[in-house]
Amino acid sequence: MSWKDRVIRPATLVPAMAACLLSIPSESALACATCGCTLSTDAATGFSTQAGWQLGLRYDYIDQDQLRHNTGSASSVPVGNELENETTNHYITAGANYAFNSRWNVSLLLPYVVRDHTTYGEYDPATPAELTGSHSSSLGDMKLIGSYQGFLPTHNLGVQVGVKLPTGRSGDAVHFNAGPDAGEPLDTSLQPGTGSTDLILGAYYYQALSQDFDGFANILLQTAVNSRFDYRPGNQLNLSTGLRYMALDAWAPQVQLNVSHRSHDQGVNADVENSEGSFVYLSPGVSYAVITHTQLYGFVQVPLYRDLDGWQLAPRWTATVGLAYAF
Repeated sequence: MSWKDRVIRPATLVPAMAACLLSIPSESALACATCGCTLSTDAATGFSTQAGWQLGLRYDYIDQDQLRHNTGSASSVPVGNELENETTNHYITAGANYAFNSRWNVSLLLPYVVRDHTTYGEYDPATPAELTGSHSSSLGDMKLIGSYQGFLPTHNLGVQVGVKLPTGRSGDAVHFNAGPDAGEPLDTSLQPGTGSTDLILGAYYYQALSQDFDGFANILLQTAVNSRFDYRPGNQLNLSTGLRYMALDAWAPQVQLNVSHRSHDQGVNADVENSEGSFVYLSPGVSYAVITHTQLYGFVQVPLYRDLDGWQLAPRWTATVGLAYAF
């Protein structure tokens, strides 16, 4: 039995990396190297090679409430460094994918970013600490991705080429609105958009491993090719692999392993020393075929390993829920 015969998702072409892109918030939305969710949505809902449309809506919750340094947690920072308190991120991403045939498709992804951020500012033990806070909600950076998977007769090996456009507010668009630094611009890396145009390159492979299990693997690189405001976000490389259990009718329990590395941000307005890092996430979850053409899915990401340069806020866990409709 082929992969496309066994999936419970409606028949549309939504290759793995397009879904992986849908799962990754705009890089500008991250206050550290390892805060983005790298979950592969297509692995969550199942792959297919038939033409048609798929519309998706996804919500990611990422609460960066743990200060970390290298591979461990930290209680403070060196004198003169910024002591951040917490950054709570809510990402709502709308996606549309159209498959022309079993080989070609195109995806459009648009995130809406809601963020609350608090910081004590530059750490000085001789000065009473006061929180400065900000709240913002606006569109993030749009992504447009083309996919080709005509290399094999089974159409289960493909490549991705795409672009991230600077549609989100960037530079000094968002300001602190509470505390002693009210009115001052938020860090460039915390703005809804990076201000950069990024090139996206990826590849993916999926296969039925047995009667009951399917597997997948994908790789994604995102790198800025044009930047503004003396800020260039670091390159990000993501690797994902996972298994789906297909013996149940409507339910599909599954697990993913997500690995990511982000290089240092660059530029006058970049926090260069506190922006590089690597992490490994374990992501258990499940998808459910609600009705014909419609699936729900939910995942939790738990960090297995984190190595962060400098002092950065990181989440203890992240959560993702989504809805996919095909026609």
